[in-house]
Amino acid sequence: MAKEWGYSEHNGPDHWHELYPVAKGENQSPIELHTKDIKHDPSLRPWSASYDPGSAKTILNNGKTCRVVFDDTYDRSMLRGGPLTSAYRLRQFHLHWGSSDDHGSEHTVDGVQYAAELHLVHWNSKYNSFATSLKHPDGVAVVGIFLKIGREKGEFQIVLDALDKIKTKGKEAPFTNFNPSCLFPACRDYWTYHGSFTTPPCEECIVWILLKEPITVSSDQMAKLRSLYSSAENEPPVPLVRNWRPPQPIKGRVVKASFK
Repeated sequence: MAKEWGYSEHNGPDHWHELYPVAKGENQSPIELHTKDIKHDPSLRPWSASYDPGSAKTILNNGKTCRVVFDDTYDRSMLRGGPLTSAYRLRQFHLHWGSSDDHGSEHTVDGVQYAAELHLVHWNSKYNSFATSLKHPDGVAVVGIFLKIGREKGEFQIVLDALDKIKTKGKEAPFTNFNPSCLFPACRDYWTYHGSFTTPPCEECIVWILLKEPITVSSDQMAKLRSLYSSAENEPPVPLVRNWRPPQPIKGRVVKASFK
């Protein structure tokens, strides 16, 4: 059996390129954001999301993260505007986090690593299928939201309360009637650049929309995320606590800001 990728010493981010060569490509994510080097682009428009709560389907533990999956068979939950030139369908959201509150995000801002990072994954509906969208540089749009420690976020608790049903790898449970725009910060300012998925195969097909303003969650809420296991029910328990990829070389790419 082929070695499965993961976040451990033997199969972690430093090894991904062995099975997925593009992981050493020119447009990899995440990256470090240095705000003094980022220029405001006045042509960048506001972005908007119109999500149908009825499109939420299931929540699952795939051993790498917890993921909430949406029905993307038609234009139901859509992302538009910002740096995007067409409409994108919401497919799933998932999170990356660390073993303690002082790290866990994948992107960093002026050296700061947040406690976690939420990724809402959308694909360009002009490509007719998610699989086809992966082959195009504008195929996928990911809205990235930083989570910092502060007061509890009630809307985030709805997701966390479902985790008891998916404690171990391979478990899936219904997760319906949820509008993920309740997880957005009040401010819609963003940074944008061209990059990749932060997990193998690390395809370079992503327009990133990284929100400047983090949302706050409590330390207890973060602890709940860390109560998941990357091991299956019948295996010795392995906590799911370190599922972030470190920043990759920017290699001449330009990051733009929607704000001054």
